[in-house]
Amino acid sequence: MNDSPESTGRRFERLVETMARLRAPEGCPWDRKQTFDTIKPYLMEESYEVLDAIDAQDWRGLAEELGDLMLQVVFFAEMAAEEGLFTIDDSLAAIQDKLIRRHPHVFGEGKAETPEDVKTIWERVKTEEKRAAEQPAGGLLEGVSRKAPALVEAAALSGKAAAAGFDWEGPEQVLDKLHEELAEIEAARCGGNPREVESEIGDLLFVVVNLARFLKVDPEQALRGTNARFRRRFGHIEKRLAERGLPVGQAGIAEMEELWREAKRLEKSEAQAG
Repeated sequence: MNDSPESTGRRFERLVETMARLRAPEGCPWDRKQTFDTIKPYLMEESYEVLDAIDAQDWRGLAEELGDLMLQVVFFAEMAAEEGLFTIDDSLAAIQDKLIRRHPHVFGEGKAETPEDVKTIWERVKTEEKRAAEQPAGGLLEGVSRKAPALVEAAALSGKAAAAGFDWEGPEQVLDKLHEELAEIEAARCGGNPREVESEIGDLLFVVVNLARFLKVDPEQALRGTNARFRRRFGHIEKRLAERGLPVGQAGIAEMEELWREAKRLEKSEAQAG
């Protein structure tokens, strides 16, 4: 860990100063050439690297990745300052004020007993802010980004609709809907219409996202976990087949299934030992 006596605030100031120097006429040619559009992919890349570090519980790596993510924030703010749009100070003040406004149960007289209460307060204050700024609030779902990963967008859409009362009564109803969607997929498959099949698959995934919400599971995180397990188990299959001198493409499905089960058993025993 960094044991420098320098304050956190001063470290942040130095990061902002470093970015300004890199963008200055005598700075770095690559940094000076960048625009809002060219930096966007790096923001997405660094965000996912943060998630990867969390999934791996690589805390030292996470510290570094959060720094990389912070750099993207400072980079955008520096470009905005150069164009006279806003400064990093405006961003810091905006989020500080917003956190206080949207947590009246902490910084004011409001009350919230559950996380659901907090979400309701957040949405109410958000609507009030738009009204006070004389901005049209728009539809309830207008604030959900269409550019987010599909699972993230689906979770946000269903969460907002549920907060407005458009929801099932419990997970049992969602499971019933899940079976209904599976039947509709089978009907679409038998009908041979690819567009209809795609639509029904989408409906099924949306219901699964809602089931995850009822069961307090983050669907994006759940799928990332499954992807990681699939990587590990398939890697085990490749390794064991290589030990037998057999390429994956030449192995039979029965042999690969047995190795898959072997990988699952090994994971279970390692988890119990840990």
